[in-house]
Amino acid sequence: MREITIRRFILSIVVAGAVMALLPLVISTFTLTLLLIYGMLGMSLGLIWGFGGILCFGQAAFFGLGAYTYAVSAINFGESTLPMLTAILLPALFAAILGAMMFYGRLGDVYLGIITLVVTLIFFKFMNSTAGPEYVIGDARLGGFNGIPGYQTLNVPGLPDEYLFGDKLYYVTFVLLVITYWLVNWLLASPFGRVAVAIRENEQRASLMGYDVRVRKTILFAAGGAIAGLSGALFANWAEIVTPSLFSLGQTAEIIIWCIVGGLGTRLGPLLGAAGLAYLKFLLGQQMFIDNAIIMGLILVLFVLFLPKGLVPAIESIWLLVANKFRGRVQPYPNKAGASSND
Repeated sequence: MREITIRRFILSIVVAGAVMALLPLVISTFTLTLLLIYGMLGMSLGLIWGFGGILCFGQAAFFGLGAYTYAVSAINFGESTLPMLTAILLPALFAAILGAMMFYGRLGDVYLGIITLVVTLIFFKFMNSTAGPEYVIGDARLGGFNGIPGYQTLNVPGLPDEYLFGDKLYYVTFVLLVITYWLVNWLLASPFGRVAVAIRENEQRASLMGYDVRVRKTILFAAGGAIAGLSGALFANWAEIVTPSLFSLGQTAEIIIWCIVGGLGTRLGPLLGAAGLAYLKFLLGQQMFIDNAIIMGLILVLFVLFLPKGLVPAIESIWLLVANKFRGRVQPYPNKAGASSND
């Protein structure tokens, strides 16, 4: 079993390396970096919702919090290493506190969704109202609806003048996405991850078996917040400006659509759904005939009606069906006595 895991790991690294090298031949690295960031953000909600059964409308809050934390920290510290770490830890801590309040309060799924949505809207409203000079954190002005521009972007650790932008930022983002993906795989393959899936399937039964459901949900919620914070920090480096639109209702809805279209309960589904729909939105943005929101809404309706499990599970089902039919057609060669070679 261990040898199979090692082989899969090596194979995945080889495939990831080939994809990383080939994608810039088709799409510019500037666009690819954004798609990878959105893929990481979709994966964060896929972990919480798809494997933990926690419908969270607050992923945009963790995403925006990570971006703003990086921007404020970069202005105050200058070098990007500490701001990147802070942008991961602060959303994780905030998610842990928020999750503990909700899960130990024994709130139902509907109330969980409402509270996380309200938290996101509070962030959006507050950040839009911080235009005055009194809204300052150290040397960083929050800027209200204009956001925060002009901060130190990603650099080589310890070398503030060695910036990582353009193609370099793309490669760094790709590597971080692969590392995050494998950390999520490791978490889900661990006893903690298996119990989390059991809680998703039947929370009461898992509780009766002696597992502390509230603690495990809180940890999983914090892990999703950390991944969203990392994606927010990378977005801040890509855009070189952060604005309150990161907390918007539209951003929140898009993340949920990414997961539904890609396929909940799968590791690659939310990632591919986020990257694919983000690229489709990029292509649609080059035309003025149809509103992008209408297209996204139509895609969501079509998938809910005809592919409720998402794109990745549908592809897996088709692949298994074709493979089984192919195997059924392959008959063993008979030997000279008329019996099959397997007899």
